[in-house]
Amino acid sequence: MSEPLIVLEALRRSFPAGEGTLTVLKDVDLEIRAGEMVAIVGASGSGKSTLMNILGCLDRPSSGSYRISGQEMGTLETDALAALRREHFGFIFQRYHLLSELTAQGNVEIPAIYAGRPAEEREARAAALLARLGMADRAGHRPGQLSGGQQQRVSIARALMNDAKVILADEPTGALDTQSGEEVLRILEELNREGRTVIIVTHDMAVANRAQRIIEIRDGEILSDRQVEKPLPGAAAPGPASAPPAGTAARNRAAAAADRFREAFRMALLAMQAHRLRTFLTMLGIIIGIASVVCVVALGEGSRQKVLANISSLGTNTLEIFPGKDFGDLRSGRITTLVVGDATALAAQPYAAAVTPTVSTSSTARYGATEASALLNGVGAQYFEAKGLGLLEGRLFDTESVTARAQDAVIDTNTRDTLFTAPGESAIGKVILLGTAPVRVIGVVEASQGGFGGSNNLAVYLPYTTVQARFTGDSTLRSITLRVADDTAPDLAAQSVTRLLTQRHGTKDFFILNTDDIRATITSTTETLTLLIAAIALISLLVGGIGVMNIMLVSVSERVGEIGVRMAVGARQGDILQQFLIEAVLVCLIGGGLGIGLALGFGVLFDMAGTGFSLIYSGSTIAMAFLSSSLIGVAFGYLPARNASQLDPVAALSRN
Repeated sequence: MSEPLIVLEALRRSFPAGEGTLTVLKDVDLEIRAGEMVAIVGASGSGKSTLMNILGCLDRPSSGSYRISGQEMGTLETDALAALRREHFGFIFQRYHLLSELTAQGNVEIPAIYAGRPAEEREARAAALLARLGMADRAGHRPGQLSGGQQQRVSIARALMNDAKVILADEPTGALDTQSGEEVLRILEELNREGRTVIIVTHDMAVANRAQRIIEIRDGEILSDRQVEKPLPGAAAPGPASAPPAGTAARNRAAAAADRFREAFRMALLAMQAHRLRTFLTMLGIIIGIASVVCVVALGEGSRQKVLANISSLGTNTLEIFPGKDFGDLRSGRITTLVVGDATALAAQPYAAAVTPTVSTSSTARYGATEASALLNGVGAQYFEAKGLGLLEGRLFDTESVTARAQDAVIDTNTRDTLFTAPGESAIGKVILLGTAPVRVIGVVEASQGGFGGSNNLAVYLPYTTVQARFTGDSTLRSITLRVADDTAPDLAAQSVTRLLTQRHGTKDFFILNTDDIRATITSTTETLTLLIAAIALISLLVGGIGVMNIMLVSVSERVGEIGVRMAVGARQGDILQQFLIEAVLVCLIGGGLGIGLALGFGVLFDMAGTGFSLIYSGSTIAMAFLSSSLIGVAFGYLPARNASQLDPVAALSRN
């Protein structure tokens, strides 16, 4: 006689119960040969379902031996047991355990996906199996659209998908009416006549009597094991669609893995669509975090560029030399040693690209009936070059104008717009009164930031000799502006200026404002503030990631039944891990994309608000934000996905 297909020896299964244990199966000895149709009968709580779970490799015995075709099951790893369930067993459950998001065709195909069979092949086989079971016209329907009998037929087709040699049916007619139950039993008999081993677990003796052998179990022990006289089987029913060729399962592993990835990706999308509100709320933390990071960095870069532009308007690489020890020095007004001769001496130095004396006073500017307070700036011919002020209209005064104390004036755009209000009126050639002194406007320059005043001040530029002679009556200077040559470091130039003027004055009664220092300080401050706010935004991103993990943990707990079904039909731990990890990454990637879109939209609104500067987005920052959202999905999705992959198949199925 041939070796039995299934052999159980002294098999026990115990579960923790309070401080002790509850033994459900007690030293069970059992042999089942290939091709038998066996019914395991017992009342509720007798241990029959636990025995079926162990037979189907959904559960492990606490002790004893369980062998299939001579191979001991207790030594196999989790994925090896999954392979057995996938390739040799087919499960038919009382409650069908179909996945509600999939059609009948999709449910039938699942085992073949995990077995790595090509898409065309599994689609054709699933369609053929459904057609054989009278379900061809319902293949595109979801479980909620099918009757109980139809759902059980789909479950049977799924069990046959990988040409299972052993069919395990747990109360296959328990949830069906009499007619549907009879159809299911007839199908099981047909499968047995084809040579498959059929094991039915039931409490109904009428169902058990359809088997060739009845094993009665009570309180975890086998009471009887008897053969049932059966009429000779009739003609064999038509076989299922041809089983996949033997070599198919061993096809290219990369293609099989790609199929499983596509299935996991599709299920992740279906799960997200089925719980749209929850998915959006999960994404919300990522959206806000990513948008905050991108906006803060763009805002920091935009403000930095604006600050640098403002500093540049003060003059590029310029040194401003003032009397006194520092700003606020009360004695600075009495210091008279800063004179034109100092400017002349500095102009002769190799590090000086342009030097100009400056004096200033205020006066009332009048043109026609319009008058306004203006700042009169007495400057040298090189002032505009030193300050980097661009000429918009007319011309600038030259050295001859300075020498001749010419009453030529260059005004800025603010002065032009204030005094010359007639549409299209040009200021060039017009005479304006500064106090009682008439001057002719020869040029218009762009408004200067003025260093410490607003750019809205009205500024009139005259030769410093003119201002000294006609307005101040004083030969001392308010300051000297020196533009440093491009080949000289501003710090070195400042040191040289200090040595030269200290030598000329006999003491250091002046101080130097280095615009390059201002640029470096403000830039450093801006970067620090940007980093600080970005750190806060990253914290919100971290909080969003924790939210993803929490929601995914909830999702796992809600979908334990689905996980159990997938494990029962042969899903590896890696398949379950992959599915939930893909879902977490998708949530974060979509959230990241929406966050970037929100940040860009905020930039448009920011520009429309007319704030004076724009958000400057960095491609690398956007790429990093997108990468961060992916990493968050992996990092915070891994724990829930790992928990899902390590669920016990039996415990998971019991939650369905």
